[in-house]
Amino acid sequence: MIHSPTIILVTGPARSGKSEWAESLAMQSGKRVSYLATARLNPEDSEWQARIEKHQARRPPDWKTLWVPEDLTATLAQNQAEDCFLVDALGTWVANGLEWSEEEWQGKVRDLLELLPTLPGVVILVGEETGWGLVPVYPLGRQFRDRLGSLLRYVGTLATSVYLVTGGYALDLTQLGIPLLGNRGGEGEGERGRGGAGE
Repeated sequence: MIHSPTIILVTGPARSGKSEWAESLAMQSGKRVSYLATARLNPEDSEWQARIEKHQARRPPDWKTLWVPEDLTATLAQNQAEDCFLVDALGTWVANGLEWSEEEWQGKVRDLLELLPTLPGVVILVGEETGWGLVPVYPLGRQFRDRLGSLLRYVGTLATSVYLVTGGYALDLTQLGIPLLGNRGGEGEGERGRGGAGE
């Protein structure tokens, strides 16, 4: 059983199984699970709706689903000791707020990072790894990649466990990895991360 309070970050590329791994961790928590879906419903996009329905069919019927395309932090604040909140996914949340100014974005990140360590229950966050390919050609694509990449790093500094899911395996980076020098609230990147800026 996963004990409270706990923050778990699950990252990986597309179709890697990261959502399935996060769901299995939620099941192991032994807690009341709420699935915080950051996607926007779009009945006109049949392929997108099919993806959402596939995810829904995989989840236990007693899990509560909350649609939070923008108000993620406010919803997370409702977390109690008996709760496991599964956020799927941070990348979609970032994409939904690309019109936010840099100042607004930094405020959103700051609010999230300040809230997460105070939550009494279990929080599992899924995030897409998008920075392993070519640099996007368009400015908006670069903004998305940079915001999401920085956000995953900053959430990782707070997490009890960080998993990378790829090639059919889930790797516990907190056991296998070496944290970067600035990751734990020291000078450098970690400090800038708290303000939502960084690289």
